Amino acid sequence: MSGISRGLLNKNTSARERLSFLGAGCWQHHVPAVCDEINSRGEFLTAYAGEPYEDKGRFQALFEYESMMGELLNMDVVNVPTYDGFQAASTALLMAARITGRSEALICGTIGGDKLSKMCDYIQAHLKPVLLAYAPDSGLLDLADLNSKISGDTAAVFFENPSYLGFLETQAAEISSLAHEHGALCVVYVDPISLGVINPPAEYGGDIVCGDIQPLGIHLWYGGGHGGFIATRDDPAFVLEFPSRLFGVSSTVVEGEYGFGDVAYERTSFAPARRGKEWVGTASALWGITAGVYLALMGPQGMQEIGEGLLQRTAYAIHKLRQVPGVKIPFNGIHFKDFVVDFNEAGQTVASIHQELLAKGIFGGKDLSGEFPSLGQCALYAVTEIHRQADIDRLADTLQEVLR
Repeated sequence: MSGISRGLLNKNTSARERLSFLGAGCWQHHVPAVCDEINSRGEFLTAYAGEPYEDKGRFQALFEYESMMGELLNMDVVNVPTYDGFQAASTALLMAARITGRSEALICGTIGGDKLSKMCDYIQAHLKPVLLAYAPDSGLLDLADLNSKISGDTAAVFFENPSYLGFLETQAAEISSLAHEHGALCVVYVDPISLGVINPPAEYGGDIVCGDIQPLGIHLWYGGGHGGFIATRDDPAFVLEFPSRLFGVSSTVVEGEYGFGDVAYERTSFAPARRGKEWVGTASALWGITAGVYLALMGPQGMQEIGEGLLQRTAYAIHKLRQVPGVKIPFNGIHFKDFVVDFNEAGQTVASIHQELLAKGIFGGKDLSGEFPSLGQCALYAVTEIHRQADIDRLADTLQEVLR
């Protein structure tokens, strides 16, 4: 590395050097050493696409990843990862448009600005995005607004659970039912690490489930190693609309022998591009293998335990910060990892508060004043399994000192 490059990198302050409460879609989770050990092996790291002439277990590793994700999601079919969760969400909506033949997508109003921008750009040629209102006290989707906006043009109703702002969407079954009554599909964006303790969308009416695998054994990497997953039931009407690769098990020319390979390859842009559903690459396949290693290591019991720990830490952090004068937690209900902190009564901006926190060795949460101006001076904080009770106590004590 050149001296110039090293100098530029040294201007950054990483989450390893400071106590960080940043989340908002990219979190500092514990990464088991085995994840880094496996994804750095040459047969995975350098096997670009894992074609038959150079595959050394890549097809099987990704098949195992898809199988474990399918079990976690209670869905039959899961793709080889797309570029990131934003693309997975966009693709899920385009799949819904192709399946229903409709031209409108209703999207929860608490979605993050970056994700919404990417989705609108990705789907604009085929779908009109319409934002839905949310309840000011809970953040939950406004069912009356949904009922007034849904129509025969609606291809899908899209919501997140947990939401971008951290709360659980407890009306999920009602939203799915309303979508189905109008012939629309229900597309749900989930955090996979929550599914050891929270019901998967398939159990409350989700038709297409999507999300990002970054929480599953993947480092932050200056913005995160990301990979998007999409899952559906085993219905040809859905499966044939996947643009991304799907790996399955099939017999070979040798009797009694089986191998791993593409399912319905002609769907993809690797087949004749003019017939591809949409573009898909292989940039995130390595992260699929990494997530598969993580899921195999954790198992069902491990996923339940980490989910319970995350719920407990989040509840404790909310409890502690509510005790700080000048701080409010605006949304009631159950939160998972992320939660909104309201500084409107503190007489300071989020930016100035976070500057003072950083001077004391703490990264505060993400400033929401630009994304959600109606909330005023609010920030999105996050806790994960890396945070000890002492870390959360330090945050509360330091905030009290900063706001004095």
